[in-house]
Amino acid sequence: MDVYRGKTVWVTGASSGIGEALVHALARRGARVILSARRLDALERVRAAAGLNETQGVCVPLDLGQPEGLPEVVRQVLDHVGSVDILINNGGISQRSRALETDLSVVRQLLTTNFLGTVALTQALLPHWLARGQGQVVVVSSLVGKFGTPLRSAYSASKHALHGYFDSLRAELPVGVGVTLVCPGFIRTQVSVNALVADGSVQGTMDRAQAEGMPAEVCAEKLLRAVARRRNEVYIGGREVLGVELKRFFPGLFARIVRRARVT
Repeated sequence: MDVYRGKTVWVTGASSGIGEALVHALARRGARVILSARRLDALERVRAAAGLNETQGVCVPLDLGQPEGLPEVVRQVLDHVGSVDILINNGGISQRSRALETDLSVVRQLLTTNFLGTVALTQALLPHWLARGQGQVVVVSSLVGKFGTPLRSAYSASKHALHGYFDSLRAELPVGVGVTLVCPGFIRTQVSVNALVADGSVQGTMDRAQAEGMPAEVCAEKLLRAVARRRNEVYIGGREVLGVELKRFFPGLFARIVRRARVT
């Protein structure tokens, strides 16, 4: 029996990319899925494409860039569905601009959406899990949550912050409430197309490295297997995942390589 069958799994960033692939994968496994992103029409499109009816797939629009409103969203979701077994924090935005050129408002937007929004949503669900004695939060970070690269200073900072927060949270929680950090590398999604540049506008084009990356469907399958095993941390991608060990054991060499690495 699939561990996801009959479970209620909440996926943010569900309107495209890894999130959309997760919805399809969870639907195949017999899970009940809560789909969240900013646009209701996009969520309803994904739900229909995954073959979920309105009971099997519940569309809940939310904006991670407005973290103060997320506790009320959680309250409404719990009133509607009764319980949530797993929260997959997948929503967020990326960056493609040099640190010196990036407006502070863009830095603030990245940190608010990627870090504060994820924390606020998780924090609002924790009392529910603690009362039940079980639950699992999944945080889709990035390999740049483990090391920094050019053109992603604020994005990398937001992902590093997630690791610090959720590693600490894991140490505070009872064993029944798990925390899994997932670090994808180059995955074939629209993340680079939608990435913010220095003035806050979107890049509008896909990075070559992204276009040649792992399909989102493959990433979703690997992610769900790691979550089912309640892994603490997992790295998903191609050769770029070697950067984690290279940075750890050969930091000087890594620093030289990353200066000339193709990161777009």
